[in-house]
Amino acid sequence: MTAGPDRTPLSRGFFDRPVLEVAPDLLGRILVRRTPDGPIEVRLTEVEAYAGLADPGSHAYRGRTERNAVMFGPPGHAYVYFTYGMWHCLNLVCGPAGTPSGVLLRAAEVLHGHERAHERRPKARNDQELAKGPARLATALGVDRRLDGSDVCAGPDGPMEILTGRPARPEQVLSGPRTGVGGEGATHPWRFWIDGEPSVSPYRAHTPRRRNPTSRQVGT
Repeated sequence: MTAGPDRTPLSRGFFDRPVLEVAPDLLGRILVRRTPDGPIEVRLTEVEAYAGLADPGSHAYRGRTERNAVMFGPPGHAYVYFTYGMWHCLNLVCGPAGTPSGVLLRAAEVLHGHERAHERRPKARNDQELAKGPARLATALGVDRRLDGSDVCAGPDGPMEILTGRPARPEQVLSGPRTGVGGEGATHPWRFWIDGEPSVSPYRAHTPRRRNPTSRQVGT
């Protein structure tokens, strides 16, 4: 009989590490999202690391703003931003306070609460597409800016929590350039995913585009 996933919550110390250690270590972990309609649980299958002040692809590269302030706080909190005037994206803050790094959650396999995820993602053709991509993941989980700053280490009363799950084995973890990141950070191999997972989103290189003044790149 296959043992069930480890339900132990990840401690703040898990996130209080360099982002390039935390990001691949999140693969296979379980994110619990508690909503008024009931919980949704997903297994993380794809993430991207953003190294703050040292990373041209990061929202925090040019310093602290009202929008990215959560990234400069303590680890183990959610950074949620709105992009292209349409979508939210969910990130987890890493490293000590004042070191604004974070992990963008790009894709996941829905384990529990499929019906609730489908209600939020009615265009998904199957369960594998429910959280295939960062905007889809946030939508399926009912994540928006109201959860910006949420403490994912606050325990079972919080809106989100990360459980130990079954971490991906090192030989299962692949890496490559981050999706849609251009400029100096384009070639950083800081996107990590579980090999062979159908929920992983397709890679897309950065394509320069004309955007309105309120739009933003996907990344942290």
